[in-house]
Amino acid sequence: MREILHLMNEMSPYLLLGFLLAGLMHAFIPGRFYTKYLADNSFGSVFRAALFGIPLPLCSCGVIPTAMSIRKEGASKGAVTSFLISTPQTGVDSIIATYSLMGWAFAIIRPIAAFVTAIFGGSMVNWFASGKTESSASEAHIHEEVHCCCHDEECGCEEHSHAHLSFGGKMKKAISYAFGEMMEDIGKWLMIGLIVAGLITLFVPDEAFEVFKGNTFASMLLVICIAIPMYLCATGSIPIAVALILKGLTPGAGLVLLMAGPACNMASILVVRKVLGTRTLVTYLASIIIGAIFCGILIDYLQFHGIIDFVSNLVGNATIHEEGDSWFSWTCTIALILLLINALVLPKLGIGRHHHHHDHGHCHCGEEEHCHCEEDDEHCHCEEEKTH
Repeated sequence: MREILHLMNEMSPYLLLGFLLAGLMHAFIPGRFYTKYLADNSFGSVFRAALFGIPLPLCSCGVIPTAMSIRKEGASKGAVTSFLISTPQTGVDSIIATYSLMGWAFAIIRPIAAFVTAIFGGSMVNWFASGKTESSASEAHIHEEVHCCCHDEECGCEEHSHAHLSFGGKMKKAISYAFGEMMEDIGKWLMIGLIVAGLITLFVPDEAFEVFKGNTFASMLLVICIAIPMYLCATGSIPIAVALILKGLTPGAGLVLLMAGPACNMASILVVRKVLGTRTLVTYLASIIIGAIFCGILIDYLQFHGIIDFVSNLVGNATIHEEGDSWFSWTCTIALILLLINALVLPKLGIGRHHHHHDHGHCHCGEEEHCHCEEDDEHCHCEEEKTH
């Protein structure tokens, strides 16, 4: 328990700041800003998709409906793949949280690695998997895969309501999204990550990974085999990576976990296969694996040759924990715990409003369409208006 509290005290100020920045981005930047630049089947659309995806605060499951919505609006397969790779690996919240536990070097290299891997993956899809032979069945099911969810008073049609919100309304929306919806989306996985990290620190002996010393590639393959099918959010994977590195895995293997875990899981594999096709799925997975291993080897090269010391920051954080945490850290931790209880526990007890509107898939109605919410307030659909 002490190890988990230490990790929370170290991360909580940065997590709260990251959540707030994510909410501000969500409220003040309309969703169509990201989609209208990704339609062409070119390197430029792949580059822009990777660039747009880096700061977005979407987890590896939440990015799926957003990416499929972008695809439905006409984005190329390469752009969608680039977006799927870059977005879940990073986000303003996870970048700040990475700095809090892993230092400036990891905080800088992590988004750069995600960006480069996304461009590589998207370009490979445009090269190998794009073409006119689209799966009609898949295209027909895109709308079924993307559930636009209702929020505020407007049934999820963000583009219609966004321009009419005042500054105060947008700030209210930012706070609600940051400390309500985002907490619901990744709060559970963040806590799982912290608990797993604490258990690793407590029960895994320091010599457990000695077999991998001098065999960086083998340790990376082990991490990939574990990380790819699992669900690991970008923020929740951070304490796990820290615990594994401190137990003996190389910094490169830790980076592989930070990249491959959030970038892929069984849900994304199944959806990519259904909507974008088998060739795109194979290219998507190969890009993640090759990109993660390449970046991991580069990290270990920099570490072993003394160019950048990635481990010293982790050891430094452990020393700080032993010296005790400040009152500010404890205040932020208490605030974070209360927000998590409000988002995850109280709705299950029937207390407060339960937000169903994870605003990952945006409902974009055309001129002749309108949005309709089902009674369960969970799904939003565009329907053609009846003309008499």
